[in-house]
Amino acid sequence: GAELRSSAIRAVIIGELLILIYIAVRYQFWFGLAAILALAHDLVATTGIMGLLRVELNSWFVAVALTVVGYSVNDTVIIFDRIRENRGRHRHAPLGPVVNASLLETMTRSINTVLTVVFTLVALFLLGGPVIHGFALAMLVGICLGTYSSIFIAAPLVVVFDNWSRRRAGAPVVRPAVSAASVAS
Repeated sequence: GAELRSSAIRAVIIGELLILIYIAVRYQFWFGLAAILALAHDLVATTGIMGLLRVELNSWFVAVALTVVGYSVNDTVIIFDRIRENRGRHRHAPLGPVVNASLLETMTRSINTVLTVVFTLVALFLLGGPVIHGFALAMLVGICLGTYSSIFIAAPLVVVFDNWSRRRAGAPVVRPAVSAASVAS
């Protein structure tokens, strides 16, 4: 138990550091930091909810944690790609409306993807039997939290970090004078 726990924690920390490096190189450091904080939220919240539900966490939970991290970072990277594309098209637009427009553009894809996975996990949970019951429940919780954090934590944190770094550098914080609809069009 203790060895498995320490190995899992070490694997997740190494994975998150590599994800931070990848996203920081591909986008910016703030994007990577926002993604890592969203992933930490996913793991802590999934573990907490499973604890509240009094589900025993065995070796299968390591697979759940790594799958949730992979799913969540994939969803986050898709949103970040759209933000980068929209920033390139609207160079002078404030980041907030660009992020909002990017989220709206990727929302249908995110909802469709999570619903497909949720339907499968609900079927596994209801029909899979007691052996797979805990695994399916943890995956269901983790995948839903991963989608939530990509949309409502990672992307807004990019704007928060951008505003903070602007303030710190002495540059004015850009207040949106443009609506997200005008950025999207």
